[in-house]
Amino acid sequence: MSQLTLAGATVNQIPFDWDNNLGNIRAAIIEAKKQKAELLLLPELCITGYGCEDVFLSDWLSATAAQKLLSLVPLCDNIIVCVGLPIRMDGVTYNGVCVIRNQQILGITLKQNLADEGVHYEPRWFRAWKAGEVTSVIIGGQEVAVGDLIYTHRDITFGFEICEDAWRKNRPGYRLKERGVQLILNPSASHFALGKSTHREKDVVIDGSEKFQCVYLFVNHLGNEAGRMIYDGDIVVGQNGKLIAVNERLSFKPFVVMTCRVDVTDASNTKVIPITDNRERNEEFARAVSLALFDYLRKSKSRGFVLSLSGGADSACCAVLVAEMVRRASATLGWPAFWSAIGIDSASAPVTQKEAVGKLLTCAYQASVNSSLTTRDAARTLATSLGANFHEWSIEEESSSYRKKIENVLGRPLTWEQDDIALQNIQARSRSPIIWLLANVQRAVLLTTSNRSEGDVGYATMDGDTSGSLAPIAGIDKPFILQWLQWAQAQGYMGLAGVNNLQPTAELRPENRAQTDEKDLMPYPALVDIEKLAIRDRRTPLEVYEALKSNYASEELKTWIRKFYQMWSANQWKRERIAPSFHVDDLNVDPRSWCRFPILSGGFREELRSLE
Repeated sequence: MSQLTLAGATVNQIPFDWDNNLGNIRAAIIEAKKQKAELLLLPELCITGYGCEDVFLSDWLSATAAQKLLSLVPLCDNIIVCVGLPIRMDGVTYNGVCVIRNQQILGITLKQNLADEGVHYEPRWFRAWKAGEVTSVIIGGQEVAVGDLIYTHRDITFGFEICEDAWRKNRPGYRLKERGVQLILNPSASHFALGKSTHREKDVVIDGSEKFQCVYLFVNHLGNEAGRMIYDGDIVVGQNGKLIAVNERLSFKPFVVMTCRVDVTDASNTKVIPITDNRERNEEFARAVSLALFDYLRKSKSRGFVLSLSGGADSACCAVLVAEMVRRASATLGWPAFWSAIGIDSASAPVTQKEAVGKLLTCAYQASVNSSLTTRDAARTLATSLGANFHEWSIEEESSSYRKKIENVLGRPLTWEQDDIALQNIQARSRSPIIWLLANVQRAVLLTTSNRSEGDVGYATMDGDTSGSLAPIAGIDKPFILQWLQWAQAQGYMGLAGVNNLQPTAELRPENRAQTDEKDLMPYPALVDIEKLAIRDRRTPLEVYEALKSNYASEELKTWIRKFYQMWSANQWKRERIAPSFHVDDLNVDPRSWCRFPILSGGFREELRSLE
């Protein structure tokens, strides 16, 4: 009899938060047993959390994880449970998954390939295990086999590919097939990026199950675990090249269990479950960032969000995403569980969307002498439509005071002809202390509104519009934000109409010095095209020009390329100081999570001469 009820469980963990992590794991085991699962797979490093970073280098973390593992063993009766944890041997940390069956530890399989690209830095903390090698460790007084192991349950043989293992050309699955493995389990911490889930399902699960003629179960982490990375909570089952089952991703629940009945030896007896998960790009962005905001709010134990709402696209996007967080989380959890999750007494908490947004989001329009009634009205209309608290005040007194002090120092007036950038910046910086004070008093997260396109070229005022403790949209480009706002308006956020009718502008120059973002920089579509080639693909200015010359006028394109590389090189110091941001796209310019660049450099001077 080769039929088997498999279960995958995604869990929303926190680095070395033992109560949270063990609570979610225990709840998942209990639920899997209720659903009559014979085997349960949990994500990679789920006991500790994946994002422990340099704490993985300590002795105590792995030792504590082993103790917590032992506390799970009594719960694993009449079920196989596969749970991830770090294993430290002779001063070296390995990434392992422990197999428990009927209250006995069978062994611990160790990861053979480490993720070392993009947002992942696993070789800093772990050592890759060599294929074919097996040793042992003592856990709870018991000698436990560790290494490259396979396991047998009834007449079914199973083994593991752990996350990155499956992305390599020489993946362990080939050797597992040679060893007669019929079921491959993949516990992962695969970060979210727009469109990545489809790619992951094809390259890991579908292709893996076909190449190795097996049942393949993939389980990913869930939520904003440690601050920057988002995990979609993917649970996927494939068999012999066919997708069998996929769960609804990006859940606000602390854990999700999905079961699937498979016939390991006869795929015709395995029932295919229809896929209902929404992969549309705008919807996916809304779901991912909403979940990330929810997790950041509750895990930081903050009391809400504060936002400087300018009437422009970026701040509007942040405001709507907070409203989306409230809408989606409350719909999934219900109002009592929603308020409980973020540490607010549900007995007196609101139970309507707008009232809840009002409790959690405070917006302020901070006008300078150059601000327009149009942006003020757009900001007020949007905030009111969402239910957010809205305030407005002038920062002219503050910025004027700063200007006068420096004029006294210099012995001359500051003028737009001579001091353009400085006069723009002091307006943006004058806003920062006031909005920070409000956020501090309210014990709230101050959202900064920087986007990735601005980060590319440093089009932002440090300690001004970049001020904040969280930058939720710093990982996404400006054209995407603009079209997403149109989509959001079509979804019912009618308060966006005023924002969507405006041309993006910082409103930091006098009206007679008309300012727009694209006039200051270049058309945003061109900026994104250059960014992808220059930063993602690491091409030279000439290579970028050759790739794009059929899309744009030649001399304009050369001007934009020069400006991009020059501004990129000059503004790395700004990117180093971006508030923590969410990784939501296939590229990110945050040097702490994706793209590193020297603060001081040659600035591509020689390379740019090739455009002449």
